[in-house]
Amino acid sequence: MTTVRGTTVDIPTRDGTADAYLAHFDDNAARPAVLLYMDLFGLRPQLKRMADRLAAAGYTALVPNVFYRRGRAPVVEVPDLIQAAHRPALNEQLFPIMRELTPQLAMRDADSYLSWLAACPHATDGPVGITGYCMGAALALRTAGTYPGRVAAAAGFHGANLATDGPDSPHLVADHVAAELYFGHADEDPLLPPEQIESLDKALAAAGVRFRTEVYTGARHGYTQADTEVHNPEASERHWAALLDLLSRTLANTQS
Repeated sequence: MTTVRGTTVDIPTRDGTADAYLAHFDDNAARPAVLLYMDLFGLRPQLKRMADRLAAAGYTALVPNVFYRRGRAPVVEVPDLIQAAHRPALNEQLFPIMRELTPQLAMRDADSYLSWLAACPHATDGPVGITGYCMGAALALRTAGTYPGRVAAAAGFHGANLATDGPDSPHLVADHVAAELYFGHADEDPLLPPEQIESLDKALAAAGVRFRTEVYTGARHGYTQADTEVHNPEASERHWAALLDLLSRTLANTQS
């Protein structure tokens, strides 16, 4: 029986070495690649389990530690179950690290991640799929807009600050996106209020991007993450259905 194999890999970047988790079927077949962008809490067992699920669905999944400039994962230790009482101390440590990862640095790294996947023997040739969570949703959107020829699909779930008034807001890459996009927003998410969802949708529609937006009723920011107190099992399974549907349609032609 073919099983999923997960390993730690090192990815050379222009600023050092990013550690990452790679999940794939333990055989010699190459499968479509999916880049999974982490949330604020970083590369940890929960995200490895999500990568394993993608692998079990027929993909080769890579989860980079995007905070690698601060060290190998875990850059900050998090509890097995992240509760509200833990968040102030974790945010105090993690917010400065997140702010250090400028859009320019993040997209420089994205080139390294995509190049590594292109050379990976477990991945098929051609554009990849991307999924991102929390801050990772913005990274997914930016990567799709920065490297349009290398991304077939990108999804973002409970994304934060996707359409702000800032000069480097993620939604401003819309004109350059060639991939099909999907967003699963939380309806109880102060980090992405309705006006930002509307601005994001308008920008994507004006740019002619193929996209779908859904607002998950009763879901809070972070609803996909089973190691947090805001995990919503129903919304999480809805996210999996939407993500796998997107990937199966957009990456089907590259499957071997």
